[in-house]
Parts: sequence; C-alpha cells; structure tokens
Amino acid sequence: MIQERFSAVRTRTTRRVYHGWWVSLAGAFNMVLSSGPTYQASSVLFKAIEDEFGWSRALISGVASFGRFGGAMLGPVEGFLTDRFGSGKMVLVGFTMGGTGLILFSLIQGALQYYFAFFLLSLGFSVGGFVPSITAVNAWMVRNRATGMSIVIGGSSLAGLLVPPMVWSINTYGWRPTVFVIGIIAIVLGPLVARLLGKRPTPEQIEEQTRSTSEPGRRSRQARLYDFTPKEALRTPAFWSISMTHMLVNLSTGAISGHLFLHLTDSNGVNLDDATASGVMPILVVTSFVFQLGGGIMGDRISKRVLVPFLLLIQGVALVILALADSFILAAVFAVVWGIGFGARTPLLHAMRGEYFGRRHFGTILGLSSFPMSVGITLAPFVMGWVHDVQDTYEWILYVLAGTCVLASVTILFAARPMSPGLKRRFDARTARRKGLNR
Repeated sequence: MIQERFSAVRTRTTRRVYHGWWVSLAGAFNMVLSSGPTYQASSVLFKAIEDEFGWSRALISGVASFGRFGGAMLGPVEGFLTDRFGSGKMVLVGFTMGGTGLILFSLIQGALQYYFAFFLLSLGFSVGGFVPSITAVNAWMVRNRATGMSIVIGGSSLAGLLVPPMVWSINTYGWRPTVFVIGIIAIVLGPLVARLLGKRPTPEQIEEQTRSTSEPGRRSRQARLYDFTPKEALRTPAFWSISMTHMLVNLSTGAISGHLFLHLTDSNGVNLDDATASGVMPILVVTSFVFQLGGGIMGDRISKRVLVPFLLLIQGVALVILALADSFILAAVFAVVWGIGFGARTPLLHAMRGEYFGRRHFGTILGLSSFPMSVGITLAPFVMGWVHDVQDTYEWILYVLAGTCVLASVTILFAARPMSPGLKRRFDARTARRKGLNR
C-alpha cells in the first residue's frame, strides 16, 4: 500500500514537469558551454593574444569574423541537417569539433594556426550550439515558446559568469592551459547534452500542448498549426523583416562580444585595470539573464511586435552610454541598460520565427534567416578593430552602432504575422469577389 502511494505521488510529480522544460534547461547548458569561449570570453582571449604576440586589433579581432563566417555560410545547411537528423546528433558532432578546436587553439604559434583553430572551434560550436538547441525547444514548447527560448538564450548570458574565473585562470596559469581544459570539458560533456536534446516529442504531446495554447494575436487555429515550408517562408515579408532587423542589431552584438573587454581596459577607452573590467561582466550577465527570462515571459503574454522596437532602442541607448563612459560606474550603467535591451529582445525575435512559421521546418528556416543575421555579427568585430587601429578609439563606431539599433526598431515594424498559403488564397479570393460586387 505504501509503495503504491509512493508510486502515485512520484507519477503525479513527474507529470507536473513537462519535458519541454528539461529540454530548455539542457539547451541553456549547451549555450553556457558553446558560447563561453567564442562569444562571452572572446575579448578576454583576444587581449591575451595581443599581450603575447603584439598583433594589430584588426588581425586579432578579425579571427572572430573569419570564424563566424563559416557559421554564417553553413547556417542553412545546419538548419536542414538539424531538421533531418535531430538536435542530438548535431550537438555530438559540433561539440567534438569545438573541443578539438579549443585544444588546437591552445597550441598556436602563428597567425595561420590562430585563424584555423578559431575557425574550427567556432564552426563546431555553431553546428552543435544555438541552432539545435533552439530547434529542440521550438519542437517541444507550444504554450510557452518565448519563455522556453529565453531559458536557452539565458544560458549564453550565464556563460559570461565564466569570464572572471577565466581572467583569474589566465593570470594564474596562462591562457593556453585554460583554453586546453575548456576543450577537454566540451568533448566530455558533449554526449550528455546531445542525449538530453535528442529526444523528440510525440504527436500526442504536441496535440496536448496545442489544445491548451492561448497565445495573443492568433488569427485562427489553422494559422496556429500551419508549418511553413522554407520556400513559403521566404515569400513572406515577415521573414525578411525579422532577418534584416536581426542583422542590423547584431552589428552591435558582434562588436561588443569582441571588443568590450578591450575598450574597458584601453587608455583611450574606459581605462580600467583587468580585474575591475572583469567586474563589469557579471553585472551585464546577470541583467541580461534576468531580462531574457522576463522578456520571454512577457512575450508569451504581450504582442512581441509591440515590445521589440522599444527594446532595440534601449540597446542603442546602452551603446551611447558606453561611448561616453570614463569610469566603472558608467561602465556598470552600460551593462545594466545593455542587459535590459539586448537581454529581453533576443528571445522575442527567435520566438517570432517559431510562432510565425511553425515547427516542422524551423531549423531550416532559422538557418536561412541566420545568413543575413550573421552578416552583422561576422563583420562587426573586424570593422571595429580596423576603426580602432585607424582612430585609436572606439567612440565614433559606437555611435554608428547605436544608429543601426534605431534603424532596426523601424524594420521590425514590417514583421506582420503571415497567413498560411491556403488561408491567404481564400482571403484573396474573398477580396476579389468583394471588389467585383462593388463594381
């Protein structure tokens, strides 16, 4: 009798936690591992490389552009392979490549080796990182899609908490042993993350989620259930509006990821020492994480199309603050404001894709849209490094990047929810009949 009661309580408890939440947490853990060395901590590694080799900022930060170029070019392929083979296999392959790239990175002796190793680790963590994680969440989460995606993206912010320990490790043991150990960790933990993300929902689980879905702004049940093919998605204004917006706003995202720590420690920048500059990162990370979760929760209750433009403007304001910063206090203010704008808008843009275009081909559609989206994050580090080499300051380029955020707040206004092709044909036919009658 006691055993039966215990089993019943355990069954009810298990059923209370929908598996999609575990997938979201696994995706967040994936992002901690995959985005830490290539995104959040990249500027720390760049400074270590500069100190050892004395290369120019354009050459050092250009590796980020070069490495991300592979991810941008293969984005559509990554999405297609994720839809075809599943998130689990992509994570396993990607983490093996990424970990191997980190190990090779720890052994570099020249610029060619530097570029090759960073390309390999960037490509690996691109293949096994964001696309398979967010695709898995989109497959499982219907009722709370934006919240689930915000948890995944929050993992990327949490990776920033690794920056102070990495700075300590680099100062204590050197950057080479630090990078080598991270590579081993990625290879060892890759299979675990792959197993958690590899499970796919059953049709019954999705139907249960769909029946209880009550998201704002839906036209009809048919519109909610329709899965756009990549070809159909490419024909919608919403696809290009979201992609263009993401490209514009990612100019500043790529620039900050590659140059923030350098700007904070520059004599012509904020002029902080390494330890103080690394203290700015946790503020940015915690604020981004909190508002990523908050943005996801708001996005499941309020129109994303209304929220996103304001958040893009806030991100632009943060860049102006950073351009004017000359103390730790102003740098911390930048971190908070950036965390609000960048943090909250990120899950909403991705959730809009899932909400607009469905589940079945989401990976491919995300991959296609990631090509223009990745142009910004790919070019920005090199361009910003080149501008610094010429002007010996980041101030001017930060104002320009703030302007691109303002422009992005306009382009997102054209992202109206697309009708399914069948519904659009009926709507067009009804409109044509009405026009005929009016004549």
